[in-house]
Amino acid sequence: MCADVDDGSAIPGTGSRPGAAVHGQELRGRDDVLGVVLAGGAGSRVGGADKGLLPLNGRPLVEHVVARLRPQCDRLLIVANRGLDDYADHAPAVHDETEGHAGPLAGLVAAFGFLACNRQALPRWLLTVPVDCPDPPRDLALRLHAALAADATACCAFARRTGKPQPLFAMYRVDDDPVEWRASARDALHEHGSAWRWHAALEAIGVGFDAPGDAFHNLNTPSDVDEYERAHAAS
Repeated sequence: MCADVDDGSAIPGTGSRPGAAVHGQELRGRDDVLGVVLAGGAGSRVGGADKGLLPLNGRPLVEHVVARLRPQCDRLLIVANRGLDDYADHAPAVHDETEGHAGPLAGLVAAFGFLACNRQALPRWLLTVPVDCPDPPRDLALRLHAALAADATACCAFARRTGKPQPLFAMYRVDDDPVEWRASARDALHEHGSAWRWHAALEAIGVGFDAPGDAFHNLNTPSDVDEYERAHAAS
């Protein structure tokens, strides 16, 4: 069943391993990239609140994430399991794969499912970030794409920070296979629910992001939010 965008608009423009690497693909610009914000967490460490809608320096957390992504990908999608009307104020929003909080793979299944139902303007690349990280790298799309462009057999690249994988910061080579991608993510969701294990099965490429800064710092608790606000009081 095809997912509906909450604001009524379409986006313009170990499971199986989606294949068909395509040579000669270039990142022509933002229009080649769909940015997906994964916002389906349970918020267990913030009292069950919808983390992406919590205020951060006077703005919802998701607004910070969207602002960082817009220069990198002109098309955006938020995948959540509640608060869709509120998320739709910031970008088109769809419900994730399951009821409850099944984790980020449920969000990826929904994102690829949405693309399968809106094939008229498929992006070549799908970029994901979690909603609880307000400052993803400004060159995330550029560097992950460069890794995929350098290896035409690779279908996914993800960020590494000091050697540790950050599988929710990832780029996928969509090509014409959103249905195959959806099936692969759904298989992984049902088998183990681990984005990291799915990436291993995909033979995804790790890309180092070791510059100083807090680009991958997740705001998991109220104290994390307070600390961020103190550090960015003038932002």
